[in-house]
Amino acid sequence: MARLLPRWITAPYLRLRGKLRWRGKPPEEVFTSIYKEKHWGGRDSASGPGSDDPQTDVLVTGLASVLRGLNAGTLLDIPCGDFHWMRKVDLTGIEYTGADIVRELIARNSQLFGRGHIRFQHLDLMQGPLPGADLILCRDCLVHFSYTDIRRALRVMIASGSRYLLTTTFPARTGNTDIATGNWRPLNLQAAPFRFPNPLQILDEGCSEGEGAYADKCLGLWKINDLAL
Repeated sequence: MARLLPRWITAPYLRLRGKLRWRGKPPEEVFTSIYKEKHWGGRDSASGPGSDDPQTDVLVTGLASVLRGLNAGTLLDIPCGDFHWMRKVDLTGIEYTGADIVRELIARNSQLFGRGHIRFQHLDLMQGPLPGADLILCRDCLVHFSYTDIRRALRVMIASGSRYLLTTTFPARTGNTDIATGNWRPLNLQAAPFRFPNPLQILDEGCSEGEGAYADKCLGLWKINDLAL
């Protein structure tokens, strides 16, 4: 019967259930369960509605433009999810590494999409180490992490020696809230407690989820050496 109810009714219950279920569990177990049980319920993508076609159309051309603007030759996409929208991006001349904590996704992606300059690797963003890259794309990830795990992930990215970070941020939000890893909330990386500097570039995703409630969802570009924890 719950499937017949509007999402705005079921969402609070699902968030509470997630908090109780995932609290204290290892991140790999959390995100593997989410993937296997299709918890995020995307229409086009197993990675959730944020990776469905209407939410990523802008990114297909936008990411290619960012890569060209940075003269990037290497891209680390973590987490890469099911590679649904990324496979449409023009990656000509780019050494692409898609990484994810969910082993089943990496095996699937390697079989379906791995070739030449496109490879997939099982990695834990909170543990590392990560391969160095001209650009790390970390989309729809930190929004699912606790403050502690966000700091862990950022330290790992800094330690990788990579040049730039392109990651999800909601710049219109005035504050942030902490969560248990595996849940979700909008995150403004320029607000406390992270206080990132102004981004070098903002890629507006044109997000229409939540009937426009998340219209400020963007990818922000930062030079990794400018990030201080």
